[in-house]
Amino acid sequence: MATTVESDELKAIVKEALLEIIQTPLHALSLCATGDCCLTDESFNMQPKYSIEFHRTEHPITEPVTKFGGQPVWLEAPDWPQSRQLKRPMCFIGQIALAPELFGDAVGKMAYIFMTDEEEYVDGTWEANGGENAVVIQPGGNNPPGEPQANGPTVKSRNDSNNFLQPCEFAVTLKPGTDVDTPDNPEENKIGGSPAFLQGEEYPDAGEWKLILQLDSTSVPFEINFGDAGVGYAFLSQDGCTGKFLWQCC
Repeated sequence: MATTVESDELKAIVKEALLEIIQTPLHALSLCATGDCCLTDESFNMQPKYSIEFHRTEHPITEPVTKFGGQPVWLEAPDWPQSRQLKRPMCFIGQIALAPELFGDAVGKMAYIFMTDEEEYVDGTWEANGGENAVVIQPGGNNPPGEPQANGPTVKSRNDSNNFLQPCEFAVTLKPGTDVDTPDNPEENKIGGSPAFLQGEEYPDAGEWKLILQLDSTSVPFEINFGDAGVGYAFLSQDGCTGKFLWQCC
């Protein structure tokens, strides 16, 4: 009987190890000196994420959920950031619900992402502290000064029936997954996980920052100027009160 129990336990251990290997991305596997497949340290430090699928909607989304375009659904008083250079409202890109399974017990529950996006050239939209982009955290965020306006400029896309840019709004489907520490897929639109930088590691400031959003300008269904095939990155500070944004391009 003891032999049967030990055998069953061994089978369970082997089964669990095989499942772990099967569920591990190929780039997290390496060959041992014996030529056998084994797990690297990277595979034990996976970061949860949601991959984003966009769905155009013709009706305004008025719930505090993740969405892109349209108008913000504020959790507190409206706090619309202004362009440092132009002294005009920035463009609303989208709002990201800060899900506890990704961001823990963060103070803020929603991140609102803005960037100056005008026909005339404005310098510094790529910089985290350039005054031409902003991440507003609500409630309880440490946010840059803004104006108490509820509505303002929003992203635009080209309508199927013509070639004119028009304000748009997109709901999302979120697909759960995991990231390694240094992923190599900057073309992925995602919430959480680890940033796949185009031009080398770049965080907003000193300290620890968690990725809120990675947005590839070449694959989103709306117009956004992140330079030449650029990718935008929004971050949340360790205390969950401060958000920052930056972008990199090819």
